[in-house]
Formats: sequence, structure tokens, C-alpha cells
Amino acid sequence: MLSVTDHDTTAGCEAAAEACRARGITFVPGIEITAIRETADVHVLGYFIDVQSPRLATFLAGQRQERLDRIRAMLHRLRSLGIDLDGETIIRPAVDDRAIAIGRPWIARALIAAGHVQTINEAFERFLARGRPAFVPRAGAPPQAVFAGIHDAGGLASLAHPALVGHDEWIPDFVAEGVDALEAYHTDQDEPATARYLAAAKHYGLLVTGGSDCHGDESHGAVPGGVSLPRDAFDRLVSRKRVRA
Repeated sequence: MLSVTDHDTTAGCEAAAEACRARGITFVPGIEITAIRETADVHVLGYFIDVQSPRLATFLAGQRQERLDRIRAMLHRLRSLGIDLDGETIIRPAVDDRAIAIGRPWIARALIAAGHVQTINEAFERFLARGRPAFVPRAGAPPQAVFAGIHDAGGLASLAHPALVGHDEWIPDFVAEGVDALEAYHTDQDEPATARYLAAAKHYGLLVTGGSDCHGDESHGAVPGGVSLPRDAFDRLVSRKRVRA
């Protein structure tokens, strides 16, 4: 089984579904949406979503516009540091194709091409990461609105890589706001963290998700299938989806 959960877009789902059908793989349409709580990013995974949902499309359009605005603001900060990149060329693909969600790696690659850094990791460490000189905080919907948007599209909402969120004290609030699952299995979560989130999911009556979180670039070293979800946990997701439907 395989799911594609790109940030703020479902554009990859159709091609992935076709490839899976040809190889006998069960495909789960998905998405990853960034919510904001107290200036912190809270990534929310949506599984079993209807990628044709008009309400989801409207919600994602707003998310993509906020991404564009943020990238423009970061390019402005780089210019103030004496690094003048061709901003219009960088953002043009995302302007021309509404299915594309722009992000900081686009600036990182432009910094490499212009000779300012050698790697994507260096670009983040010197300029683009939180606390660095070109960083601009993200604007976005609160977690409750993101959970609701995923539910509106017929999906199940899971808190992505909770260890990276770093605020386990928020989990009870997320439960009250409608989250369905915790991502207990993740490339950047060790065995103690996995055990902690499995226990938390059991305590709060939540489902469990998991995956490699492969981004296809050097800043995310994971590979597809490097971390996967046990079959029984997947079956419980399918059962909950059927009940919700």
C-alpha cells in the first residue's frame, strides 16, 4: 500500500494511483496541510480524502496563496542581505500551475544555482531555517480548521510526526478539536518515541498512522518504505473510514 501526502496539494495523487494500479498496490489519496498554533507549524496528514472536493480545493487555494506571500517576503529579506535572486522566475511555476505548492526548498535551490551555498541543508542553516536571517513565520489556519477541512473532504486527520512538533501537551486539545490519529511511526521518531505515541493513541482512543515522509531531496534522508505502518493499524484506518462514510 502507498499514500502520497504532498504539502497543500493533491496534484500527485492521480499519477501515483495509476502507477499503483499497474503494480497491484493499494493507493490511498492523501495530503499534508500545515496548521499554525502559537506561531509553531503543526503538520496534519489527511488520508482517504476526496481529491475532487470543492471545499478542499477552496481551502487549499488559500493555503497556496499564503505560501506565495511567504516566499516573496523571504526573497525580500534576502535582498536586504545583499542576495538578489530572480524572484519572479522562482515563483512563476507555482503562479502558472495552481496544483503546485511552493516552499522554502525552491529558494534553497536558487541559492545553490546562484553560488551562495553548496547544499540545501546549508541554505536552511544559513538563511531559511527558523531563527535565521531570511526566515519568515508561516501564516495558516489553526489545527481545528485543518481537521475540519480534511473531514469535509471525507478524510481522516492525523497529527504528523508529533515528536517534531514538540508539544505533546497540545494533544488533548487536538483530540477535542477532532484529530483522528497520531503518526506514531516516522523516520525521525526512535523506538521510545514510537512507543510513547502508540500509548498516547491508545489513551485517547485515536488511530495510528506512519510512513517514511520521503520528500525526494537531501534535506529529508528518508526513502519510500523506509518506515511503514503495520497492517493491523492500516486495517483500523480503513474500518474507521467506512464507519465515517
